[in-house]
Amino acid sequence: MHSPVLLTEVMAAIRARPGGVYLDGTIGGGGHAEAILGASGPTGRLFGIDRDGVAMEAARERLAGFGERLELRQMAFDRMAEWLPEGSCDGVLLDVGVSSPQLDCAERGFSFQNDGPLDMRMGESQSLTAADVVNTAPVEELERIFGEYGEEPRARHLARRIEQERKVQPLMTTRQLAALIERLMPRHGSRLHPATRVFQALRIHVNDELGQLERGLSAAVSLLKDGGRLAVITFHSLEARIVKRFGVERTRDYEFDGEVDVPVLRRPRLPDLRWVERRAVTAGDEELERNPRARSAQLRVMERILHAA
Repeated sequence: MHSPVLLTEVMAAIRARPGGVYLDGTIGGGGHAEAILGASGPTGRLFGIDRDGVAMEAARERLAGFGERLELRQMAFDRMAEWLPEGSCDGVLLDVGVSSPQLDCAERGFSFQNDGPLDMRMGESQSLTAADVVNTAPVEELERIFGEYGEEPRARHLARRIEQERKVQPLMTTRQLAALIERLMPRHGSRLHPATRVFQALRIHVNDELGQLERGLSAAVSLLKDGGRLAVITFHSLEARIVKRFGVERTRDYEFDGEVDVPVLRRPRLPDLRWVERRAVTAGDEELERNPRARSAQLRVMERILHAA
């Protein structure tokens, strides 16, 4: 059973009410969706998206009692605007990153806690696996992936050693890769397994998670009604940075060309969002005791502003 993170905080942000229309862009096991459907009854509707077929089936089973108030579609959340019309939603929720069921299933290959194939695909239709990347990507590409997506300080060293190792035998399982990294970078008493950053980097690359998030944020805003809320839960600094940057750009009252904000070159514009929770909302002690994986969760909330023509 999916235990949703920051549930109380999400419900306060979304403000689900009877008759409202909501989208859960990462429905997972259906925990947040169940609460939103409950609070928006008897006439509220919820549309649910996930690219993971296993998660979709879990959500469909859990939420079967809500009948026609629920519609589900298996797709990546950056395509949500292809399904729903512009300005149709009172609230959109994105709970991004890997889910606990995905981590706990050895056959999915997301974690080295249990041995499994080096897969990491969130959707069955995807062809690229983590094994493909590890065994065929040029060493320069591996270095970029580990450094950019895992913020691994020894990215070059690891990439070169992996290139040497795969010439002897391909790296096909999670334990195989994790054991190699631990040999190259012993823990020396550290609580963090030395393979953690590499596994994060491979997962992000295989699933284009950061690109999905950037595109998904823009799509989500287009679906919101005036006063509709966008709630985004992130789990690591790369995701959080994208959400903060997006919020800053869409809430300010000016725009400029290029990368550098030069005040004299600013052009006035009407913002289409306002911050509701700019500072990260995090889990309290009670939730952390119940669900330690909520420790890294951060919630940020924005509200749509529509201007008369």
